[in-house]
Amino acid sequence: MSSTPSQLLGVLPNNLNGLSAASSRASSEASLQRVKNLPGYTTPVFKGKEEQRAKVQADVAAKGFIPRELVANEVNWFYSQLGIDDTYFQNESPSVISDHIIALFGAKVLAYTKHDLNKLVIDLERIDEKGNGATFIHTSLPGLTSTEGPGATCESRIDSLYLDNSTPSNCYRLETFRSTGSISATASQQLRCYFITKCNFPSPPPPSTRTDGLTDIRTVSDTAFLEKASPHTLEVYQKIMWQVESRYGPVMEVFEVEGTRERRLVIGYKMGGTSRFFSALSNLYHFYQLYSARKYVEQFSNGITIISLYLNPMPNSTGAPIEHSIFQVMKEASLLYCLPDNPFFLDSVNSGHAVQEATYAYCGWVFAQHFCNRLGPAYLHLKNILDESNPSHAEVLNDIKRRFREETFTRESIAQVIHAHAEIIRLLYVNFAMAHYPAADEASQLGPTLSYQRLQTTQPLSDSELYDKIRRTVLNKQDLQVLESFLIFNKHILKTNFYQPTKVALSFRLAPEFLPEIEYPNKPFGMFIIIGNEFRGFHIRFRDVARGGIRIVRSRNKENYSINQRMLFDENYGLAATQSLKNKDIPEGGAKGTILPSLGAPPRRCFEKYVDAIIDLLIPGQTPGIKEPLVDLYGKPELLFFGPDEGTADMMDWAALHARDRGAETWWKSFTTGKSAELLGGIPHDTYGMTSLSIRQYVLGIYKQLGLREKDITKVQTGGPDGDLGSNEILLSSDKTIAIIDGSGVLADPAGINREELIRLAKCRLTVGHFDKTKLSKDGYLVKVEEQDVRLPSGEIVLDGTDFRNGAHFRFKADLFVPCGGRPEAVNVSNVAALTDTEGKPHFKYIVEGANLFFTQQARLHLEKRKVVLFKDSSANKGGVTSSSLEVLAGLALTTQEYLDLMIFKDAKPSDFYQKYVKEIQEKISENAAAEFHCIWREHARLQGAKPRTQISDELSIRLNNLQAELELSDLFNDVPSRRGVMRRAIPTTLVDQVGLDALLERLPETYQRALFSSWVASHYIYKYGVNSSSVDFFHFARDLAR
Repeated sequence: MSSTPSQLLGVLPNNLNGLSAASSRASSEASLQRVKNLPGYTTPVFKGKEEQRAKVQADVAAKGFIPRELVANEVNWFYSQLGIDDTYFQNESPSVISDHIIALFGAKVLAYTKHDLNKLVIDLERIDEKGNGATFIHTSLPGLTSTEGPGATCESRIDSLYLDNSTPSNCYRLETFRSTGSISATASQQLRCYFITKCNFPSPPPPSTRTDGLTDIRTVSDTAFLEKASPHTLEVYQKIMWQVESRYGPVMEVFEVEGTRERRLVIGYKMGGTSRFFSALSNLYHFYQLYSARKYVEQFSNGITIISLYLNPMPNSTGAPIEHSIFQVMKEASLLYCLPDNPFFLDSVNSGHAVQEATYAYCGWVFAQHFCNRLGPAYLHLKNILDESNPSHAEVLNDIKRRFREETFTRESIAQVIHAHAEIIRLLYVNFAMAHYPAADEASQLGPTLSYQRLQTTQPLSDSELYDKIRRTVLNKQDLQVLESFLIFNKHILKTNFYQPTKVALSFRLAPEFLPEIEYPNKPFGMFIIIGNEFRGFHIRFRDVARGGIRIVRSRNKENYSINQRMLFDENYGLAATQSLKNKDIPEGGAKGTILPSLGAPPRRCFEKYVDAIIDLLIPGQTPGIKEPLVDLYGKPELLFFGPDEGTADMMDWAALHARDRGAETWWKSFTTGKSAELLGGIPHDTYGMTSLSIRQYVLGIYKQLGLREKDITKVQTGGPDGDLGSNEILLSSDKTIAIIDGSGVLADPAGINREELIRLAKCRLTVGHFDKTKLSKDGYLVKVEEQDVRLPSGEIVLDGTDFRNGAHFRFKADLFVPCGGRPEAVNVSNVAALTDTEGKPHFKYIVEGANLFFTQQARLHLEKRKVVLFKDSSANKGGVTSSSLEVLAGLALTTQEYLDLMIFKDAKPSDFYQKYVKEIQEKISENAAAEFHCIWREHARLQGAKPRTQISDELSIRLNNLQAELELSDLFNDVPSRRGVMRRAIPTTLVDQVGLDALLERLPETYQRALFSSWVASHYIYKYGVNSSSVDFFHFARDLAR
């Protein structure tokens, strides 16, 4: 959409000018794009029609089903009276047409036996077995969505069979027409005909006639489309195509047809951008009592889809005039693009919900699924009685928590409440809209949109009045709790893209005050919920300046998806909280994002929509009709930093470039970390072993403190040579590794796995499944996940490779265990006992937790009670976050030109600056990790083992984070000599030498400078003086800051 199509579309023929249809203004002489009343497509004339008619008549007569004296009349009616487009006769063979005529006759006979010709149902279809297309013809009442019969499923079948999975190499075009005649002399129904044909793109494509570098539509079009489309249609589609190419979301334009009330709605988008959209659009315009005479779906070889709807008002319509409703259709089409398969709109016949209300209901439904199943006072009382450090008590609590979450409110039960209380949902929507509906400007007040008019016709209630009404109306306690959660949702939304004219998913910035302290003891600073057609996601951060990875949570099957769905927010919270502990000595606090794709949804598309929807809330909208200003109750600029995590490592480049395309000129360079080094100046953790460097400091620290020789140490590792941590752990170590467990299976050898072969796999980034089995000793083995009934050297039979892999970390014994991969909570309170033998002796002496959340807190404490030397994830694997933090710093500190010159490779080679900067990062990682290791070791020794290292690590992180927060708010930062002294030491020398300290202090945002200052002071002070340092110690430390 655009505010001035005359600029974007140029001067089109047929007086196509004026303001954009996207601007949602009421109809007036100047506010519409107007086209002449000419067909957008040339109607084909089938020259062989009479000859075909004769063949069909003979064929119908020969089949003998219709009495001979009626044959000529039935064939003539079919050819001349029904008003079926010549496209049908040109596409079909005489044999197929004769079958359709017989089927039509049979349907008439059936309707006659029911004594009601209005029950005459026609259902003709032909699907080409070779996948070249299809024809569907069925009875259809204009302006109504069928709830039974063939019309109820026809368009959704077309979506799933021919449109949803379109690719440039395999796509279909669609033409659909309403017949001009009735199906019989006594029945008023008309026929709806759908013609689907596989696109035929010439190879090679015809040469472009353009010299400006823009796409020439003729070079990417199907041959049949080029034959049928009028010059005017080609020109309109060409301009729509250019807009789609330059934008991530959909493009929508409306055209008024001169001398008629017909409106043509044209929608363009990238293939795969949505699904089930074509059928959803029919439900939308039927809601506003409109019907379509013709509809077209055109697909192009450059991956663009364009839908064109020819819409007319129903005769004797009681709805709003089409001159107003067409803009509402377009507004709501943008919501349908995000959520085309919304059960609360599909039920609009019963609920009366317009798309906006139904979309709100859907978002509230998702919110309620995550935040209705809370534990309550009974759980709190039990929690206070039981001892969580006791594994059996903790297991009872965990089981109760899980059952509360699973059994109290299901997706289905929440949906039933929403369906049952349509009027309450409408009032809740008005309550939401009164806070977030954008202020009407002068032009729209002249002819307010229907959504605005609807808000005026419903008396808005205050929060207390609305709550009282819900309480009086809803007597069932569980129903009441669901509807209360909608009110909680409303009151904590600070901003949303709900009313943006174009979007690809819905995003909400929430104030996290509603989270119960019993379950979420550390209150996040901010949270986002993102809801798309094929995914849902969260983003949680614990400080204003915060950074963390974006994780895609994949589901193997429906049951696994249900579990992931229930636990998504809690997993996100846990990861972000762990990230906070890990980010203790960098400027950014902890953050994390999670994305849960629906089963079968492409993860990359989900990630792209997630990022785009969040950017909607970070960049103020300034383009009328595309991205407009939002109602911002937060009122301050926000900046998020994303990093790679499970499933998103190869997507960081796209996110940074997309932020730049969206206008984030000052922060696109720092928006994501883990970008490709050569193209975007990223600093990849795996290439430079950043995370492994910090893990390594803990392993080496143990060896040094206990006087151990590495080559004598036996080790078990999860996470294989194909991963970042796994591969670098292999390359950096020289121990005797006896088992490695990864996604492909289990590799074990009690004599020690052949190191040369492991190094080969690590350098090639291959799983243990590629290990050369000839290099195993007689007692070694490799069991792949896909294998069954495998005999081990010991004689044991492995029935199922996947089950064996999932529990393999419990069967091995070694000196050292380094988890470098695996799912969160792989070792938890219910299974940790399996890591000790029958005499209570632990399987491992030393554990350095490289993988995030591999152990639960109770499991760690259980092992430490049994004298295991264990360093938890938030201490051990922080090297990656340090690297990413300094990557962010480079992005913020360098101008775009400096960044291009210094950080991006030239001729596939890094600059001297880049190499020095990376080396300095590696040194800082090792320095920070060693400092924290010694701080924890010292404290543990001081207390003579009375406090577990896990607890010391957490207290250290909390102390650092609290001190950092206090320092950010203190006036110490305002002491210029101290500030400059700290900044000179906190910012890598390479960067200070290149840019200059004064320039850096001018460029870095003050919020970031405060965070950088306080993190450096807090970490260096605590690491030097320990967690029990005094105020006098801080006085001595602060005195030297200016040096």
